[in-house]
Amino acid sequence: MRPRRPHEEDRYYWLTAYFASRDLQVVMCRAIAATIVGLGLVPAVLLASPAGPQGPLNRGVAVGIAVCCLVMGWVWRRPRWPTRRQSQTTVVIGSGCIALACLIQHEPVVGMLGATGLATLSAFTMLFHSGRLLAVPWTVGGAVLAVLAARIAVDDIARAVFAVGLVLLVIVMFTVACRTAIRLIGIEPCHTGIEPLTGLLTRETFDERMATLLGARSRGDDRYLVVLVVSLDSFSLLTGLHGPATGDRARVAIAQRLRENVRRDTVLAHVADTDYLIADLFTRADPEPLTERIHATVRNAPFRLTASIGAVSTSLMPLSDQPVPDVVDELLDVATAAMAAARRDGGSRTALRLSPRLRVLDRLDDEWH
Repeated sequence: MRPRRPHEEDRYYWLTAYFASRDLQVVMCRAIAATIVGLGLVPAVLLASPAGPQGPLNRGVAVGIAVCCLVMGWVWRRPRWPTRRQSQTTVVIGSGCIALACLIQHEPVVGMLGATGLATLSAFTMLFHSGRLLAVPWTVGGAVLAVLAARIAVDDIARAVFAVGLVLLVIVMFTVACRTAIRLIGIEPCHTGIEPLTGLLTRETFDERMATLLGARSRGDDRYLVVLVVSLDSFSLLTGLHGPATGDRARVAIAQRLRENVRRDTVLAHVADTDYLIADLFTRADPEPLTERIHATVRNAPFRLTASIGAVSTSLMPLSDQPVPDVVDELLDVATAAMAAARRDGGSRTALRLSPRLRVLDRLDDEWH
């Protein structure tokens, strides 16, 4: 299968994670919601102008557009970040609303001015989604401009050409500027294995990165592989008292602080609702400095939660000839069982399994015999 080129990538979840890691999701949601509501209220405001919608039908459409945009704004204003499907729906419905808002104006020049709203929608689509979705506002916009230009050209062809050219210039420049900004600041998804809420790796990508760690077994300075399962204590109590949105903010805050307190090459993932996975290479078998740092990170994050940590530390060299999926699965099984033991003992502690006997190595011995 042909790999997707960068401009074909949907950046929504990547940017979701990017904003989450910098605690910008709330700001972005408010900005997008305000833009949607603002654009939707324009046709309703123009009801008071003789150049605006005339007749019961057009006036009803203007009110309907305002209501529709208020609903879409509410979707973006909620505490939870919208899904990609909801964002894509916003682009499609938003294109239709802008088109209708332009076509119902009594004066086509006013409608042409309103068509510049497609520049904002195009920039949003270019930033968050793929070039394929960008075809929706551009196709709708092309049809709207053609209709409005035909209406203006009845009285003045030169004005029609000028208006269309100006609107197209604004739309194209907004889109190109957004695309250029994406390239300049490096907002390109380097991989698709990102958990959308926290910006950490998914379990699948964690396994892939673990393969890289296991491939580093020839390094003489790092001889032990350490895998941690970090599970938040009393998380269900937090969400029960303050709601799921608060739980999401807690998970995002902890993820951000974990990212800041581990080494750059550490493999860090978020799985399920309360669990984080960490893997790294060390020169010593005891991972206590890391586990203590993780405990402090969780305690000092907002909402003051604690964590039960299951840790497994094993020599890297005996794993050299073992299938990576089997090794990863077994190490996570051991670490998960250790985490459960730490939780049974009261939580907020670490259960360490140092150099456990692994089944993958037992199978190797059986094959030799």
